[in-house]
Amino acid sequence: QVQLVESGGGLVQPGGSLRLSCTVSGFTLDYYAIGWFRQAPGKEREGVASISSANAYTYYADSVKGRFTISRDNAKNTVYLQMNSLKPEDTAVYYCAATFRIVAGNAPDEYDNWGQGTQVTVSS
Repeated sequence: QVQLVESGGGLVQPGGSLRLSCTVSGFTLDYYAIGWFRQAPGKEREGVASISSANAYTYYADSVKGRFTISRDNAKNTVYLQMNSLKPEDTAVYYCAATFRIVAGNAPDEYDNWGQGTQVTVSS
């Protein structure tokens, strides 16, 4: 059974940092591109970052470039999203998603398997 579980969300002050983790089971992470998405209340789900299966390519939304870093550890079946210099507008539920492709981008319909999400709240 394919499963993705996000963790690491929480409440943080503006300017702070969080590291989200996406742990997968039921499939071999090596062959999957992974994306991180977020959805704020009343807004559409948007792509934040993605990483290719071979760890060679990464994509970042303009809104997070220079602040967020996506990485993966296939041996641990885990993908990370390091988020620094957080802003109130980063507040959202964050989801990870997987697709059996070498490279994938920021479109939700590129991805087949999704986690349940973890809440990130940036507030003073």
